Amino acid sequence: MLSDFIKQHKLPEEFRLTVKEHYKPLADRIVNLFNKKNNTYFVGVNGCQGSGKSTLTDFISEYLMAQYQLNVVVMSLDDFYLSSENRNQLADKIHPLLATRGVPGTHDMAALDHIITQLSEHRTGFTIPKFNKATDEPFPQSQWTLIEKPVDIILLEGWCWGVPPQTDEQLQIPVNELELEHDITGEWRNYVNQQLKIAYQPLYKKMDFWLALQAPSFDCVYQWRLEQEQKLQDKNIDLSGSKVMSPAEVLNFTQYFQRLSLHGENTLSKFADTVFHLDNDRHIIDSPLVTKI
Repeated sequence: MLSDFIKQHKLPEEFRLTVKEHYKPLADRIVNLFNKKNNTYFVGVNGCQGSGKSTLTDFISEYLMAQYQLNVVVMSLDDFYLSSENRNQLADKIHPLLATRGVPGTHDMAALDHIITQLSEHRTGFTIPKFNKATDEPFPQSQWTLIEKPVDIILLEGWCWGVPPQTDEQLQIPVNELELEHDITGEWRNYVNQQLKIAYQPLYKKMDFWLALQAPSFDCVYQWRLEQEQKLQDKNIDLSGSKVMSPAEVLNFTQYFQRLSLHGENTLSKFADTVFHLDNDRHIIDSPLVTKI
């Protein structure tokens, strides 16, 4: 299974050591906790753009299904992005920066809440959205993930998933040029923060376990996000109508995420059940399996 996974995801052989030292112990721990709960188990995964959330959750999912014959579903907060039409409506009504996907307020959290409820109640016959970043639009519903049987474990990952709202004092000072030039009054970041408080934070309590992938600094996020965009381009050979970003666009795009990424770095390690500390090459350099009673 591991050899196939490495080949499929085009990973280096050193990934085997990461699996042995970090991913498998984490997965086995999740199974133990799931067995104790004896009910649907939700794992929240936080990490900045390009930190490796998808690789980690994909591996854990495949491992748990192969090793323990569990039904596991991976969900990404990204798949709940609003369509460009809906974001443009927010931009017209509230603030122009909301036309760009990413920050709290640009996801369909009512849909996510409903799906979490259906999963927790062991329902079947419904679909989970998928978002196409190459076109910046949701995939057609016919391509969404169909839940055909009750799910045991759900891995829900997202760059701002688990991040708490900021204080009024923290919101006062712009963190980068984007905010300084395009959010002079702070209306955008205050709206984002309010959405985080009323629509995102209430769902955090539905997670049974939290994992945080912690970057060494925000400086490496640009390079990691650039690599993601290159992979996106490689998958979409026909780029007609594509929304794949140039390096300059990626640099601007990451500024939308900077405030809450930095805030997450300073807060998530205080309550996460496990924290994987990463170096600039995304190698895990420290990952205490924190046990909280």
